[in-house]
Amino acid sequence: MHATDSRGHSPAFLQPQNGSSHRSSGYVPGKVVPLRPPPPPKSQASAKLTSIRQEARATFAFSTEEQQAQRESQKQKRHKNTFICFAITSFSFFIALAVILGISSKYAPDENCPDQNPRLRNWDPGQDSAEQVVIKEGDMFRLTSDATVNSVVIQDGGLLVFGDDKDGSRNITLRTRYILIKDGGALHIGAEKCRYKSKATIALYGKSDEGESMPIFGKKFIGVEAGGTLEIHGAQKVSWTLLARTLPSSGLTFGSHAFEKDFSRGLNVRIIDQDTAKILESARFDTHEYHNESRRLQEFLRVQDPGRIVAIAVGDSAAKSLLQGTIQMIQDRLGSKLIQGLGYRQAWALVGVIDGGSTSCNESVRNYENHSSGGKALAQREFYTVDGQKFAVTAYSEWIEGVSLSGFRVEVVDGVKLHLLDDVSSWKPGDQIVVASTDYSMYQAEEFTLLPCPECNRFQVKVKEAPQFLHMGEITDGVDMRAEVGILTRNVVIRGEMEDSCYAGNQCQFFDYDTFGGHVMIRKNFTSVHLSYVELKHMGQQQLGRYPVHFHLCGDVDYKGGYRHATFVDGLSIHHSFSRCITVHGTNGLLIKDTIGFDTLGHCFFLEDGVEQRNTLFHNLGLLTKPGTLLPTDRNNSMCTTMRDRVFGNYVPVPATDCMAVSTFWIAHPNNNLISNAAAGSQDAGIWYLFHKEPTGESSGLQLLAKPELTPLGIFYNNRVHSNFKAGLFIDKGVKTTNASSADPREYLCLDNSARFADNGIGLTFASDGSFPSDEGSSQEVSESLFVGESRNYGFQGGQNKYVGIGGIDQKPRTLPRNRTFPIRGFQIYDGPIHLTRCTFKKYVPTPDRYTSAIGFLMKNPWQITPRNNISLVKFGPHVSLNVFFGKPGPWFEDCELDGDKNSIFHDIDGSVTGYKDAYVGRIDNYLIRHPSCVNITKWNAVVCSGNYAQVYVQTWSTQNLTMTITRDEYPSYPMVLRGINQKAAFPQYQPVLMLEKGYTIHWNGPAPRTAFLYLINFNKNDWIRVGLCYPSNTSFQVTFGFLQRHNGSLSRMEEYEPVHSLEELQRKQSERKFYFDSNTGLLFLYLKAKSHRDGHSYCSSQGCERVKIQAATDSKDISNCMARAYPQYARKPSALKRMPSMLTRLCQDCGTRQVVFTSDPHKSYLPVQFQSPSKAETQRGDLTIISVNGTDFTIQNAGVLLLIVDACSVPFRLMEKKIFSPADVSRMEEYLRTGIPRRSIVLLSTRGEIKHLNISDSLVPLGLAKPAHLYNKGSTVFLGFSGNFKPSWAKLFTSPAGQGLGLLEQFLPLQLDEYGCPRASVVRRRDLELFMQTARAH
Repeated sequence: MHATDSRGHSPAFLQPQNGSSHRSSGYVPGKVVPLRPPPPPKSQASAKLTSIRQEARATFAFSTEEQQAQRESQKQKRHKNTFICFAITSFSFFIALAVILGISSKYAPDENCPDQNPRLRNWDPGQDSAEQVVIKEGDMFRLTSDATVNSVVIQDGGLLVFGDDKDGSRNITLRTRYILIKDGGALHIGAEKCRYKSKATIALYGKSDEGESMPIFGKKFIGVEAGGTLEIHGAQKVSWTLLARTLPSSGLTFGSHAFEKDFSRGLNVRIIDQDTAKILESARFDTHEYHNESRRLQEFLRVQDPGRIVAIAVGDSAAKSLLQGTIQMIQDRLGSKLIQGLGYRQAWALVGVIDGGSTSCNESVRNYENHSSGGKALAQREFYTVDGQKFAVTAYSEWIEGVSLSGFRVEVVDGVKLHLLDDVSSWKPGDQIVVASTDYSMYQAEEFTLLPCPECNRFQVKVKEAPQFLHMGEITDGVDMRAEVGILTRNVVIRGEMEDSCYAGNQCQFFDYDTFGGHVMIRKNFTSVHLSYVELKHMGQQQLGRYPVHFHLCGDVDYKGGYRHATFVDGLSIHHSFSRCITVHGTNGLLIKDTIGFDTLGHCFFLEDGVEQRNTLFHNLGLLTKPGTLLPTDRNNSMCTTMRDRVFGNYVPVPATDCMAVSTFWIAHPNNNLISNAAAGSQDAGIWYLFHKEPTGESSGLQLLAKPELTPLGIFYNNRVHSNFKAGLFIDKGVKTTNASSADPREYLCLDNSARFADNGIGLTFASDGSFPSDEGSSQEVSESLFVGESRNYGFQGGQNKYVGIGGIDQKPRTLPRNRTFPIRGFQIYDGPIHLTRCTFKKYVPTPDRYTSAIGFLMKNPWQITPRNNISLVKFGPHVSLNVFFGKPGPWFEDCELDGDKNSIFHDIDGSVTGYKDAYVGRIDNYLIRHPSCVNITKWNAVVCSGNYAQVYVQTWSTQNLTMTITRDEYPSYPMVLRGINQKAAFPQYQPVLMLEKGYTIHWNGPAPRTAFLYLINFNKNDWIRVGLCYPSNTSFQVTFGFLQRHNGSLSRMEEYEPVHSLEELQRKQSERKFYFDSNTGLLFLYLKAKSHRDGHSYCSSQGCERVKIQAATDSKDISNCMARAYPQYARKPSALKRMPSMLTRLCQDCGTRQVVFTSDPHKSYLPVQFQSPSKAETQRGDLTIISVNGTDFTIQNAGVLLLIVDACSVPFRLMEKKIFSPADVSRMEEYLRTGIPRRSIVLLSTRGEIKHLNISDSLVPLGLAKPAHLYNKGSTVFLGFSGNFKPSWAKLFTSPAGQGLGLLEQFLPLQLDEYGCPRASVVRRRDLELFMQTARAH
């Protein structure tokens, strides 16, 4: 196929100059030549020649004078004619020019649009699945209709462009097995400056077991080789946003209602709240059998408030004992016309409104004949809630073959309205959206279809389906829990055509559906690749290298690679796909922006080999990231243990340690940027940082300039993570970088040395990189953070939420991260050192089933915790029962007897945890750290002590299963037994925390170790302890000292210890290298005293690790436990070397985080508002009604209404007016609400006491309600509204029944929104955009 241009013009669209020597005839944004040619010159030679000849002929017919006169006359005529002709010609020219310009302006091609290139030729290959299309040099085609071919290869300057229309009326589908673009070939669908308007689809078809497989790319793909150009740009739209109001299950705040029962004799009645659709009362009245039941129904209807919705349905029969008074009541209050003639077993249903008259009543009756009623008596009416949600109330009654059925339904109709944070006017009816889970289970994410919604503003949409689950749309307890809402639909689609079920070798043992989708692969030295606003569906394959979008070993794809226009993907929607979302493999400098990955298998946003750097992920959303089979870290439990073809021998993988790490963001090198992303649901982790020891995969053997673990972290800002089964954020050592062998049978790239960072049920865990002596020590700090134990997000059962229990705060049912006994901890201490400062803890209250604490420790911890862990300036809210908890034997903690459990400790620097400044907090039974003045806090299982503390790391050789007992001389009755880590290994290790300047003895449950090492950990210069180690009495010793250099294992400055003859002599010479062996007790005494300074957070001194090596020579195999001989001889009276501080007399005033609210839009200001609305009993007790604005309380003590008017445009807040209306003045309040409130104002209203007729319903509608509310006989009323031309999503009304209060209500109201009409005093600083621009400049 070859097309030529006979005119020989240069192509209108010029080639880029970037990382490839190949030239593409494709369009490059911003590089265009004007298409409009200059107008052709007008030719007048012919007219001029005719005129001259005519003049010559006429001249020879007259005399000289006549000729002269004639010439003068002709000259005048000629001038006149010339003027007339000029005028006519000019007029015609301008008319023509106007027409041409008009046509040109309407039909001239846009030089930014690739489909308007004048050299393009329309191309219609038709439907031929055998045709192998090659588009080569000179071929410049515009696809204008549907086509099916076998394959498309675009090469050697060939160009394929999808045709478009200005009105977007085209719908073009290209079906093919693959598209390969290379060597100057180009494929264009739209452009950045001329986005594609119509509908374009590339459908990749074919099965895994049919057709040829192309080298490198395989099957069912779009491939871009060196020199290829791929430019696809769909219509721009907001990619994802957040809910701005909670979306309840069913679409109604109190849920839908469905009831059906057979033979429920009498009149079945429902009373429904007209403002909320809540079922207020359900009752049955057997008016067939009993007159008293009829009287009870009459009274029941009499006391109902006006406006209530009533639904009635007959079950079986209801007429026999139905009294006339009751009939009259139904007629008067509900407007029924059919109740008067109701007969035996007639089916009757009614939906009406109390005191609404006959116009509000809908009813139906059916006669009973031959055990049937000849159809269903069905009554239905539609209503609106005060939030504007439309709902229907239905009642029905019927007989079917001798069975009486009656029932009710309360449900949304005509769609459910969603309130969103951003302008979504670019979303259209028919589009598919997804709303993320806001519970523990990611499977509560739901898809919806948009409906037309003429009444919606630009921040609202309406969906067809009723939601099954609750989706939070609030900032709750200061934490942004608003669900992400993403748009899946794009007008440009790349999709794989799928079979109905799994087949062939496509891992059908794990998947019952086809997983062989399409894929897009881009390889090194491409000319130009930019994808924006494209939908990729059914993409990816459960094969390595076959991903929806795959940048494969592309190297630098920004300016460092010679690309003037840096490579990006923007606004993609990747969903219902089968292998990752976007894979960045051996590629640097790529921008991934505003992209959604939903319902995919395996790691979603995946940086593969550990060499990928400088990539930026900005404002992407990943959710429902499910397990896949490709790598061990992708697999779930069953996949992990089943797939064993790459392990060595008969090794069975351990899921918890080898696999089960599938993550939405898998970041294999720290030098990448994550800004404003959301990981909203993964099988295991949301974001996982790992550090490869060396490059893996196809990048194996590459040398990096610095080790990943020593490389500074790129930008990490404003990322949100939730609904992940295992963890939110992991920072982990890495993956296994060696192949399976007999030495290590685990599979290549399985998990290696996992260290947990954060967990559901555990707010945050910090751990050091490893353990001494391999870890140099580090410092980690958590500051300005908020920890909430049990928020007002109670969750919703279903969607694989397995655990439900009772909350500790209000005893309400709520979903749980683990079962109801799992101990919830806000901040979990492990290893260290970690500094926790300026943090606030809220709502940590235990239950009878569960310990819940603000601060806790890793459970079942076999290893060390450093006393350098410290906490300061923390604040505990009123609902924190346990500031700290050290665990107790029982579920989850087991026996609490592991070494780390016993040695748990931290430093309370300022007393903000315990009330004791500069105190250490340890487990209550740890006598290695105590003195007589320590304070026990029994409910914490803790002891608070003053003193100085360090650790001794003890290592023994060739002593498997050896237990060490260490005793302080001052508390010989309370020894600590340490099992050690690696008990079954040849080198057991122990690391107790010890009070300095004290004496200790060490004993064993077996023969004493022949070789032992003692390291001084966290000792400052001149810190010391004395130790006595138990050995047989006939033992001889060689004791040496040295500095161990951990990096290379070398020793320096070695010294020999010399024996002395008494303990007294040893004490006098404690700074010297001496030891004393008491053969009577079997104790080898020596002092461990630090000689060098320790820098920063290092465990060891700046000269190296100070180490004592003890080599013992003995032939005894007796148990070396000298306790009975050592004490009481060496017992000492307990004493405190550092005085215990007095308890602080008042709470810290400046503690806790200074940030009140933590949101995903930190550039916006939110106003915290709390309402304290007491019940009647609480009011009588003296409890106040309070409106708190940004921490300032406004109260009302007597019955009435408290009204606050706040400026919506001032930060932090400006109170414009406070008013209190007594019950007698309530009638004046309506006028004030209608006329007295300034524009751009927030209205806060709270009642106190029962106000029978709060007649302000109509005046609340302009302030935000969708309709007038029923405000009669309410216990409490709270209202938040806005005075202005905008109805914000946060405008709400809360009411409670008579006698009841609303308790504590908390709302966070956005300030200074453009929609309020606030004047902009200055430009709002967007830190996320600043950081994004910073990365762009770096590119």
